[in-house]
Amino acid sequence: MIEARFHDSIERIPAEAWDALRPDDNPFVSHAFLALLERTGCIRADWGWQAHHLGLYEDGHLVAAAPLYLKGNSHGEFVFDWSWASAWERAGGDYYPKLLNAVPYSPVPGPRLLAGNDARTVERQHALTAAMRSFAERMNLSSVHANFLRDDELAAFDTPWLVRSDVQFHWHNHAYADFTQFLAALNHKKRKNIRQERAHVARSGLAIEMRGGSSLSVEEWRHIHALYESTFDAKGNHAALTRSMFLGLRDTLGDSVQLALARHGERIVAMALFLQSSDTLYGRYWGAEVDVPGMHFELCYYQGIEHAIRHGLQRFEPGAQGEHKLARGFLPVRTHSRHYLVNKSFRDAVHEALQREAEGMDDYAQELMQHSPYAHLEA
Repeated sequence: MIEARFHDSIERIPAEAWDALRPDDNPFVSHAFLALLERTGCIRADWGWQAHHLGLYEDGHLVAAAPLYLKGNSHGEFVFDWSWASAWERAGGDYYPKLLNAVPYSPVPGPRLLAGNDARTVERQHALTAAMRSFAERMNLSSVHANFLRDDELAAFDTPWLVRSDVQFHWHNHAYADFTQFLAALNHKKRKNIRQERAHVARSGLAIEMRGGSSLSVEEWRHIHALYESTFDAKGNHAALTRSMFLGLRDTLGDSVQLALARHGERIVAMALFLQSSDTLYGRYWGAEVDVPGMHFELCYYQGIEHAIRHGLQRFEPGAQGEHKLARGFLPVRTHSRHYLVNKSFRDAVHEALQREAEGMDDYAQELMQHSPYAHLEA
């Protein structure tokens, strides 16, 4: 008999038991990363986040789990359902709170249904999605959402889950020996533009380096957070990650965190922050106190590509959105989300809208591939 239990903190689940269920070493669903978000004040009810993690138990042993949150708004999700919320509330319903299966503030594809890797994995994935639906119905919630799913999890979200897809831009390593060999794979125009962008940065006189998170001092980490925070503020956005979260990255994840830095003397004047698994680099945050042409591309993209080549990583996922990434060697990749709306009439109406959206997204993805930066179109 499988028992579903919900937990208001991931620290109520033993880290060893949670991590044993991960199908890979994606850092965003590690117990350490999710616990750090909660412990350092990034997960707060007044910001619309309440931890509500799901565990499935057999004979008292954790056999499957999912990172879950009760959401009081749709901020920090990157799969936009504002129009659904507005429509449901105009009809007299309460869209929030809703249940979200995702990693906060992280539009990163990866495991969302942690069910090990054995003969019962598929069965337990289905049990997780069934438990989410049952909870939403029992508690009279409007909906359940699962964002940035792995391909091998999609089958667990059968009818009546609604299907949604989007596009990100990812870089793939074709066993490049170095950055020069990567450039050689691009068409002449794109190759020339990248060289010009890098030359602008080189002429700035700033020192560029890639560093592991554990090698930086506490004071350097404080300044890195200040750069992140000021850049968010300048764009009118909310910087949700606290200073203690950044310092916790140094102490908890160590060199799974990588930073591309620009220095003027000893002072860090620009940075890009990445997380890393055994085969993938994930671009996350950027901040700068100088305005140097090409600096954003150098730190956020080119340093990441060089790092991936140097360490034999297979992919580099620089974050959500951004057609400008196409010209810099990143190709369109489909991302997947699934949505269960408890009210059938509402669900049917959204289903029709999503069918139209899907046709447009298919056309968009095909059009993007016609503008591949590579001299020979990659598969």
